Order: sequence, then structure tokens, then C-alpha cells
Amino acid sequence: MINQTTKDRIKILSEQYKKLVNNNPEAVREIALTEIPEMVYNSNAIENSTLTLKDTEDILLRDSIKKDHDVREIYEAKNLAQITETLLDSPNESLTIGLILNLHKKLLAGIKDDWAGRFRCGKEWVRIGAHVGANPDFVERLVDELVTDYSKQDNRYFLDKIAHFHTEFENIHPFNDGNGRLGRVLINQQLMALGFPPVIIQNKSKHTSYYPVFDSYIITGKFDDFTELLASLLIESLYKRNTLLSASKVITVSAWAKANHVAGNVAINKAIRGTIPAFRMREKWMISADFKEV
Repeated sequence: MINQTTKDRIKILSEQYKKLVNNNPEAVREIALTEIPEMVYNSNAIENSTLTLKDTEDILLRDSIKKDHDVREIYEAKNLAQITETLLDSPNESLTIGLILNLHKKLLAGIKDDWAGRFRCGKEWVRIGAHVGANPDFVERLVDELVTDYSKQDNRYFLDKIAHFHTEFENIHPFNDGNGRLGRVLINQQLMALGFPPVIIQNKSKHTSYYPVFDSYIITGKFDDFTELLASLLIESLYKRNTLLSASKVITVSAWAKANHVAGNVAINKAIRGTIPAFRMREKWMISADFKEV
């Protein structure tokens, strides 16, 4: 469970963000669009895609495809980019079974059309490492109950609700393929429906801060670690937008450290911990050139 200090920081940053959104709606959308290749790269890399960030940018931005890439990986990149942009166009759409199935259909289009847009059923069991997904006879009902539970009006903190939904969704593993990628898309659908910006779960830290969450949840039923991860990613996303929409110049954290007589490793550690308003762009930590520590 995240502490009140973190909740207060998210509240302050989100209030700043919402004011900036009102004044710069077009800019906010452009920022989100520029993130799509990075978002797609990380989500697919978590599922062991061999595409690099540059490969993904080439495919999505320049329609340049190297012959040595697996065709499936190209479809995965293009399909994930398409549904990510679709959600940007309809950020207030409610989370429903219909939306989940429609997004999944688009995600697997041209990859596995007979699996696309439907839940597992019959004898379609799936294994994820040492974990077996839910009995296919009960998958649809379990997802329906999960959506209903998420949609309840209650006093749960919004990141707790999203964290519980994601961990249980992956625990159920309702589809034959695409569960992880769709689950991460749904996190951003939920955030944007609440007026928050999307986040990027980083591939580089999947073994230390993402995968362990699911192992813990299966054993204990607790998802606190994932709430903490979402909170740090949301704070970073808010830092990024608030900075890009208000700063005169954005520079690397290493350049900022040099200009402000801060050791480079110390500055990067501050960025990672979120104690300075730094954020990642194309895997580089960035910050406002005008930021001064108090």
C-alpha cells in the first residue's frame, strides 16, 4: 500500500496536469502519440519480442521493415500501436467485456485470427511458467466479475483498483495469447478514463519489479507492490507532461547534474527514486533545464 505522502504528490501533480491539459489539449495528445513506439517496444519486449526500440520506430514511424524480422513481430507492433492510438481517441470509454474483446480482436488480427476477440474455452488451458491459468469453463464469468468489481463505486484508492484488476486479469489469463500486452493496454485505458496520462511499464525492470508482483499475488493475494510500481510510473508520466508543457528547455539529467554541481550517479538515483521531476524519453532520463533543488 502506498503512503499518504505519495498519494498527496500524485494529487498535486495531477491537478497541475489537468490545468495544463485544459490549456494545451492538442499538445497533450501529441506527447502521447510520440510515446507510442516506446510503449509498444517495451510491452512487446516484456513478451520477449526481438524488436529493438529503433526497429519499432522504423516500423511504426517510417514504415521501414527489415527482412530478417519475424512477420508476427511486425504485426504485433502495428496492432498494439493501433489499439493504443484508438484509446487516445476515446479516453472516456467505459471498461466493459465488449471493449476488452474488441481490443483483443484488433491485437491478434493477422496473427491468430481464430483466437482473436474471444476468451479461452473448451480444452484451451494455458500455462505461464509454474502457473496454470483459470479453468476455461469459468474464464468468461471470472472476467465479468472482475470488470464488475472494478466498476463499483467505492472508497478504494484508484491505483489499488487498477493494480488488483491487472494482477487478477493476468492470473485468470483469459485469452490463448496476448494477455500481457492487452493487460498493460487496459491499465492505460483505466488511467485515461480517470483523467490521468498513460504510463510505460519498462522492459528493463521486468524481472525486478514486474514479474515478481504476479508470483507474490498468486501466493498471498496481495498486490501492494504493483500499486507502488504504478504510483512511481504515474508520477514519472505526470512529471514528463508537466515539464514538457511548462519548461522552456528540457535536457538530460546528466547535463543538469553537471550544470548544478551534482554527481551524475547521485542525480540518476534521484531520478529513479522520483525525488527530482525527471522522466524517461527514449530510454534517457530528462529534466527541465530550469529545475533547482530546494
